[in-house]
Amino acid sequence: MSAPAVSVIVLNYNGRQWLGPCLDALGNQVAAPSFEVIVVDNASTDDSVAFIRERYPRVVLVENDANLGFAAGNNVGARRARGEILVFLNNDTLPAYEWLGRLCAPLRGGTDTALVASRIEFLDRPEIIDSAGDGYLRAGGAYKRGHRAPSAFYGESREVFGACGAGFAIRRDVFEALGGFDERFFMVHEDVDLSFRARLIGHRCWYAADAVVRHVGSGTLGRMSARAVYYGQRNLEWTWIKNSPWPLLMRSAPAHVAYSFAGLLFYLRAGQFGAALRGKVAALFGLPAVLGARRRTQRLRRVDWRDIDRWLDAGWIALKRKEKTVDERNLAG
Repeated sequence: MSAPAVSVIVLNYNGRQWLGPCLDALGNQVAAPSFEVIVVDNASTDDSVAFIRERYPRVVLVENDANLGFAAGNNVGARRARGEILVFLNNDTLPAYEWLGRLCAPLRGGTDTALVASRIEFLDRPEIIDSAGDGYLRAGGAYKRGHRAPSAFYGESREVFGACGAGFAIRRDVFEALGGFDERFFMVHEDVDLSFRARLIGHRCWYAADAVVRHVGSGTLGRMSARAVYYGQRNLEWTWIKNSPWPLLMRSAPAHVAYSFAGLLFYLRAGQFGAALRGKVAALFGLPAVLGARRRTQRLRRVDWRDIDRWLDAGWIALKRKEKTVDERNLAG
């Protein structure tokens, strides 16, 4: 049997309630290249595995013995994949019927585009954007482009800094050259880290506005949960330290201190200060390993730091105030 052109990897942890619609939507793709679907189960306890075996016998099912997190779990799926294009899709998503073909199209033709981001809309409010690709702040933090903005404002395809992990494609050779997701991250920011590392070695990310996915959002991790805050605050530090070329690291350090302090103040008001502080402390204790990873990452860098700097956004205060205000309302509600 010939290998498929694309491998779609769906990571699952106790996501039985979302798997049916997600896998049905994948089975109904039209105008798509040949593809396989791989579900990696992170030791679910909600009968997800039995459900897949019974309802979706053509799906490749990989069962992990423990919850390996987003990074390591998806790496397991990538090792099992046969396609030359890897597509990572959250289990709490509903891709449009022409999504896969449109997502993979920009990776053909020999360009330096290596990642393609989906147009991710909220499942319950498809007129609102969850993510139109990822952006990165000069202060050393990531954000979702267009988050909570009208979807109509993001109908134009263009190059962006990076791809949101809820639904994106990457060339297999690039993913392997990067060593996959950094498993130290476990979850949160591992997609930002991957996109940043791809940029450092000269690859680009394209936002495909016509490749539409609808997303529940934080279905497994939980919006504003203590775990989400902990990993988010730890991993944003690791992403910044590991990937920022030295001139950028020095130039952004004062803004980064202010940015991190503002984050702690927000989480104090939101009742998650303890989790945020634990994340910062964990980032500090993990610094020796991250500095080692930084040395390896920067040795591979092929682009001038200015090529990275031109994709970074300076105005973080207004952007993060808007984003955090939305999250705080969700926490209270």
